[in-house]
Amino acid sequence: MSSSDVAPSAEPLPAAWSVDIALTARIHDRAGVRRGDEAWLARAWTDPATRVVPIAEGRFPVREDASVAWVSPGQAGDGLRIFLGTREGRAYFALLQESAPDEGWTALRRVGPLLSQVDAGLMVHAVALAEWHAAHRHCPRCGSRLAPEAAGHVLACTGCGRQQFPRADPAVIMLVTDGDRALLGRQPSWPEGRYSTLAGFVDPGESLEEAVAREVAEEVGVQVADVSYFGNQPWPFPSSLMVGFFARAVTTEICVDQDEISDARWFTREQMRAEAEAGTLLLPGGISISRSLVEAWFGGPLPGHW
Repeated sequence: MSSSDVAPSAEPLPAAWSVDIALTARIHDRAGVRRGDEAWLARAWTDPATRVVPIAEGRFPVREDASVAWVSPGQAGDGLRIFLGTREGRAYFALLQESAPDEGWTALRRVGPLLSQVDAGLMVHAVALAEWHAAHRHCPRCGSRLAPEAAGHVLACTGCGRQQFPRADPAVIMLVTDGDRALLGRQPSWPEGRYSTLAGFVDPGESLEEAVAREVAEEVGVQVADVSYFGNQPWPFPSSLMVGFFARAVTTEICVDQDEISDARWFTREQMRAEAEAGTLLLPGGISISRSLVEAWFGGPLPGHW
């Protein structure tokens, strides 16, 4: 390794939770003790104050003002009831249905940045469970049908009786820096100018910090050290937990894998600001922890987004 390949000394990185991360606020009491209380759930379903959101095919109804179109149980129709929890004395449910209308329904990924914090927090829970139910219809041990229990938070096998629980797949997402520069990459399928932080799933038997170092080396050929935790974010597309990190580059030469990453670049803060203002650099939307990582390093908001 030549001296030119070694990253310079870096400035201090932002501390963990130094900025707000979307979708992480505790919006509602998940009230787990109520999930097995059939009498309480039945009473909650007859209460006109209860709020219900139907979900089908990953979409749900929204109003013109980008608020979730919650309805009362009497207006909700048929479907699988998923108890989300309570907020300010009111119960909230998702109602899983088979098909969604073409008009008036949208996906969380599309409308998420426009939702209120309350709507976004409840819908992250609702969409994650809807995705889990859609993907888990049969027992992985014996192949029998699964039946919902615990207000939609457990699936029990009708054959062997084994229970299945919702799970989140851990993924690391990281901003690599070398002094006053940050490393961003782009996938082959993205439009011109779109860049983001690097990310990848954690392998079995691997620590989060090891996953950061491995993914960066595999995707762009850069070696890193001093991996530091930044924060995490639920990401129900379909069932991930994004764990954010900063990492210091030990080497700076880029060699992209041409599979997951087609291009990667080092950006100074001035380059990032100028290109974002010009629209030649498109950064992730505000709902993503990737945006939080970039703006925490940059030191403030940046214009433009996907």
